[in-house]
Amino acid sequence: MKISLFKIGLVLVIVGMGWISVVFTDVEKNQEQTILKQSSSFEMKSQFTGTDIGFYKVYMSEFSGEEIFIQILDVKDNVIQEQIIQTKMSVGYFDFSGDGSYTVKVTNLAKNQVNLEVEFGNTNSKEMIPPGIMILVGTISMIVMAYLKIKNYKMAQPDENIS
Repeated sequence: MKISLFKIGLVLVIVGMGWISVVFTDVEKNQEQTILKQSSSFEMKSQFTGTDIGFYKVYMSEFSGEEIFIQILDVKDNVIQEQIIQTKMSVGYFDFSGDGSYTVKVTNLAKNQVNLEVEFGNTNSKEMIPPGIMILVGTISMIVMAYLKIKNYKMAQPDENIS
């Protein structure tokens, strides 16, 4: 069986994608479901260490145009990021540096109550660098091999004066 560079690249891409999905599913995250009444809010805390990228995901199962206000607070309760969400699902990312307890504060701006599902955690993006490089190498090798294969491909042309 002949193993080509294209097949090796395809295997590298598949293994890299699997590796990234395993890293992302193993992240430390907190998840909570709540019902927020008009003008009420709730907070959720999570412990972060080092310097990396954090994430939050907000999902409203019965969305009908409500507005939710999100704030990310650092260890000293300084606002890192804030956003108004007007969609059924929203995912946001923020940079954090330093160890400690970070907070996501969710406030209902709508006139009716909202059913929310909030996820808050660390992406572990630094652990995704090796599989990302593996995917890049695999993709480049697949592109190069496809180009070389197509470059040498000759298509038969019909004769112009067929009677």
